[in-house]
Order: sequence, then C-alpha cells, then structure tokens
Amino acid sequence: MSFTIMAVGDLVVDEPGPASFFAPARETLGRGDVVIGHIEVPHSTSTAQVSTDVPAPPADPAALSAVAEAGFHVVTLAGNHVYDAGDQGVADTIKYATEAGLTTTGAGMTLDEARRPAVVERDGLRVGVLSYNCVGPRESWATSRKPGCAYVKVLTHYELDHASPGGPPAVYTFADPASLERMAEDVAALAAEADIVTVSLHKGVGHTPAVLAMYERPVAHAAIDAGAHAVFAHHAHIMRGVEMYRGRPIYHGLGNFVTVTHALTPATGDAGERAAWARRRVELYGFAPDPDMPHYPFHPESRNTAIAVCRFDRNGLGSAGLVSAGIVPCWIDDAGRPVPLGDDEEGRRVVAYIERITRQAGLTTEFCWEGDEVVLRG
Repeated sequence: MSFTIMAVGDLVVDEPGPASFFAPARETLGRGDVVIGHIEVPHSTSTAQVSTDVPAPPADPAALSAVAEAGFHVVTLAGNHVYDAGDQGVADTIKYATEAGLTTTGAGMTLDEARRPAVVERDGLRVGVLSYNCVGPRESWATSRKPGCAYVKVLTHYELDHASPGGPPAVYTFADPASLERMAEDVAALAAEADIVTVSLHKGVGHTPAVLAMYERPVAHAAIDAGAHAVFAHHAHIMRGVEMYRGRPIYHGLGNFVTVTHALTPATGDAGERAAWARRRVELYGFAPDPDMPHYPFHPESRNTAIAVCRFDRNGLGSAGLVSAGIVPCWIDDAGRPVPLGDDEEGRRVVAYIERITRQAGLTTEFCWEGDEVVLRG
C-alpha cells in the first residue's frame, strides 16, 4: 500500500482572504496522506512584542482554519518568531491550530512539551513529526519553566585567518554537542514507536541563495542517523539544495509557500522597526522586494519553490519503507499564491533553478522527471 507525505516550507498567512492563497495548490496537497507545513509567526490576539528580532506581529488566529482546509494535517512551530508575542502567543497558536484540526509540534508551555512529537495515524500507520529551531534567538527557546520552542543550539565562531585586521573573517558554525545529542535521543525514541519519522529544522542563512552554513548538513545527518526517514528545513525564505543521505532525503530549505504579509513593508513616512529592517535587509542580503508585491517582502528568487513528496510502502512488519522522494515544482504568482507546475517550460525552469542551487551547495542529487513530479536520485 502506497503512503504519501508532503511538506512545504514557511507559512505566513497574514492577509485578508487567507483561503484564496492556497487555492491553486489545494488539489495537489489533497493527494498527501499527511501534509506538513511550518507556521512562521504566532497566531494570537496578543498585542505584545517580546522579541528584538525582525518584527513579526501576530497573525489572525482564524487564518489557521484556511491552513487546515487547504489540506495540511501537521504544523511545526519551532522557529525564531514563535515567541514574538510572548507566553500568550505560544499558547494561542497551539490552541487555535488544534481547534482548526491541526496537530502541532515544536512549541509548548515547557521544553518537554515543545520536544513532544506530533503523531498522526492513518490506516494503522503511525507518522511522527519533530520540530527544532536551529537559528535562535535565545528568547524563543523553551525551558522547564518558560514557553517557547524546541531547539538545537548552534554556535558561531569568527576567525580572521589572513593578514588584514578589520577584514572579513572566516565563519565557522557547529551544533552544541549536548543539544545535538538531545535531538538525536528524541528522534530515536520516536523511531521506536512510529512507522515513519520526519524531522523539521528551522535553519540556514536568511534570504541567501544556495549557501549552506557549516552546521546544516551535520545536524540534518544526525537526524537521519538517529532514525528519521526525511528532513524538511525552512527559515531562509528561499529554496536550498536537496540531498540524498543514506538513501533518505534532506530538503535543506523548502523556501516560502504561502508567505503573505505587509508586516515587513514600511508605510510612507515609517521610521520604526520596519523601516530600519528594510534598510538593513539591503545591506545584509543585497536585495529589495518587488514594489509591485507589497504583500510579499522577500527575495525575487524565492518565488521558485516546491512541495516535497515522499512515498512509502508498508512492509509486512507493520512499518514503512521509503520508496521515492521528490518534489512538485511551484511558482509563487503575482498574487502571492504558490502554483504547482508540471513537466512544461515553467516547471522545468523552476527545477533547473533548484538543481543549480543544489550544485552550488556541493550536492550531487539528480532530478528526474516522472510524470508531473520530479524524483530525486543520489
């Protein structure tokens, strides 16, 4: 019996008419037995702004119903914005997602709750999902007495390795061993009780095409080594390369899916945090969003995106084995809607982009069309 898991990257549903943004993809998502997405910002009635990170005010809790109606079953919450509205923001997001029929993982009122997997059962097959934030900020992390998200602590070391004081340093990043071991223990424990295990990682350098930071592959490999069947990553708001490791897929960044908001677009005369971020975004990442898409404040290349598709066959022992991993290429249209593409000129252009950034990241995965989907080999 075939069983299909689909996953997408970031979801920011912060504009009127939320269901309309999912309309082109609804039929495709409906073919997934379990569909996973990442909720990027709190969905809350709170007006608090706790984080000093890039401002991301809470979205309307009612928008979570549009996520569920679009075909999603599990939403991951471990990300850098989950605590932006404080304790109430975390509690509200979990509450309203659950009321909408979504199963959550990655955030909770304590660290133990945040580390708890989402487990969904379909026809006797148990699918477990774990979610971790690898990018900070520290305020977003849960503790034994503080709400927040599950996390892998990543350390950054800067070293000037050439004779040029004040010049650009080499940057080294790596996961704290104790934090990485804790993640691996969670994965192994889930693999002992679930038939299929997936891990979602909020990781990567924001808005930067192709580049994988030093820590990214080792953390993803550790999840596979501990028993995960697939790793789905997000956070950078732009696609990243895809890797096959030990016969299992690592989607190093699924980019944006529905990410519509005016929260990062400065209004006329705005001198606050949004305006400061707009200036800093150009300095840090070298791009300005398309002025004709004020509801889509992201890198122009990020309109190339994809739905991850992993197919499994149940064996005779009650567990499931991975049969194939692939993608459905998508293009985010002028309205901010991800539109699935087939084996045509537009679909091949998006796949060529994903293959190019995969090669630039030093990965050798092959992309092979089978019908209107692309299967990964490597």
